[in-house]
Amino acid sequence: MKVIVTENKIQGGAKAFEIFKNEIKNGAKVLGLATGSTPETLYQNFINSDLNCSNLISINLDEYVGLTPDNPQSYHYFMRKHLFDKKPFKKSYIPDGMTKDVAATCKEYDQIIKDNPIDVQLLGIGRNGHIAFNEPGTPFDIGTHEVKLTENTIKANSRFFDNEDEVPKSAICMGTANIMDAKKVVLMAFGEKKAQAIKEMIEGPVTEQVPASILQKHPDVTVIVDKAAAQELDDKYKN
Repeated sequence: MKVIVTENKIQGGAKAFEIFKNEIKNGAKVLGLATGSTPETLYQNFINSDLNCSNLISINLDEYVGLTPDNPQSYHYFMRKHLFDKKPFKKSYIPDGMTKDVAATCKEYDQIIKDNPIDVQLLGIGRNGHIAFNEPGTPFDIGTHEVKLTENTIKANSRFFDNEDEVPKSAICMGTANIMDAKKVVLMAFGEKKAQAIKEMIEGPVTEQVPASILQKHPDVTVIVDKAAAQELDDKYKN
């Protein structure tokens, strides 16, 4: 793993964009994308640049089950707002949260990924070491699947909804095996609340109890963290 420590998330987003831009210039065509506050600075760099995304394909990590694409809390909506409306891609795939057959949709998503191998996969990380919605205990060999959200996740997400009953109880999520198939992985994390997860991901044992730790076995991973998220790391990673 290559670790890049920046002063803040603004610099982190700029550094991540440099990596994506170079990969695209070198022929990358398929980008695996993520949602949440962490990648917003990266997406802003995309929007502010003269980079042409019209020949690129994007494949998102996940989507809530039961939310329509125009729901402000859906990941369809997030991606349009923060990237696609201003930088449209040739084709953008996001799981169908309104599907009537979740199992079939998961199989179809696996096929989409197989047909469009991901050149660069963007990730964030949860405080418990989860990547996408792959929570501790998720098998490393799993493909796209439905995840029942934990009570902690539902409570955490309730701040975005009028009440907790409106929070989706499950999500369709790209599996750890899908993520590991990407040619290159870029993981971003900012803030002291992510420091312990970053330490366990990089320095701890590879265990399904820390889903992100499997990235130790990936041949090409760049971790971009600010000083707060890097504070628990061994000094050798902070240069």
